[in-house]
Amino acid sequence: MNRNWQDSLNFISKLTPLRAWNAFLLVFSYLFSKLSKSPVHFGMPTAISIEPTTSCNLRCPECPSGLRSFSRPTGMLGNEQFQRLMNELSPRLSYLTFYFQGEPYLNPSFLNQVQIASKKKVYTTTSTNAHYLSDEVSKKTVESGLDRLIISLDGTSQETYEQYRVGGKLDKVIQGTKNVIRWKKELRSKTPYVVFQYLVVKPNQHQLQEAERLGRELGVDKVVFKTAQIYDYENGSDLIPTIEKYARYKKGIDGQWHIKNELKNHCWKMWHSCVITWDGKVVPCCFDKDAHYQLGDSAQESFKSVWKGEPYKEFRASLIRSRSEIEMCKNCSVGTKVWA
Repeated sequence: MNRNWQDSLNFISKLTPLRAWNAFLLVFSYLFSKLSKSPVHFGMPTAISIEPTTSCNLRCPECPSGLRSFSRPTGMLGNEQFQRLMNELSPRLSYLTFYFQGEPYLNPSFLNQVQIASKKKVYTTTSTNAHYLSDEVSKKTVESGLDRLIISLDGTSQETYEQYRVGGKLDKVIQGTKNVIRWKKELRSKTPYVVFQYLVVKPNQHQLQEAERLGRELGVDKVVFKTAQIYDYENGSDLIPTIEKYARYKKGIDGQWHIKNELKNHCWKMWHSCVITWDGKVVPCCFDKDAHYQLGDSAQESFKSVWKGEPYKEFRASLIRSRSEIEMCKNCSVGTKVWA
């Protein structure tokens, strides 16, 4: 069977009537809100991202974790807090991403938390730089029930790889990938679905075909080319690729660079998903790296009271009124992944 279909069937197998009904309510309320231009909302999130930690071992130049530039505290998601969230959210939750900022495997409780979610039949995924996928950790990863493992590649030679993944070692990425794939075979497991994610920047854009070849040789399930977010893009950047297909930005007739994405006054993410930081802060989406748009604190109150609260209602209303005035949205590039 095609491995993409296997992954899709795995996700579908976790759906329940309640989760399907919840998804229907979200779609209905989102479409109604677009038509009525009023923030009507039913249901609970069908997908969330939760942050295992803000800590990271690398120094990537466009990442707050790598730059150590956070204005919010650094820490680790605790088991007690995570268990409480799962107890509340899992009946309606279909998709859980263990990632926001930082390297998930630095949290010693990470795989235990994956196991908790897996036992509740929630589809789980994470993104890693693969430097901690030792033989033992790779075995535990497969045993945890993790459904999807996204491995950042970003270069097929050490010289190219380290231009963005500063402080990283490509041989560790490759060995970690081999370890996971070997343990999948040893344990006769169909999961995790292993994805090579290649963040396309100018220094590595010449190795796209080599990345596909490497993925095939190692036996990963998919190779994904992703466009890069640049914070100060207006005057250009050495990281913006010259291959137009893989750039989030284009140069205007005024000589300034502009984001390609049209900021229409609606956003599906605000209806079906959110991000929860390691210490429980609820923020609208992954573009709010420093939690400037905190809409509530799940460590202090139920998640439902945050999701249905006035701050969330007002944020959705402001997005419908004028999304371009929300600072977080100005660098949004939803829809700029390119699948290999």
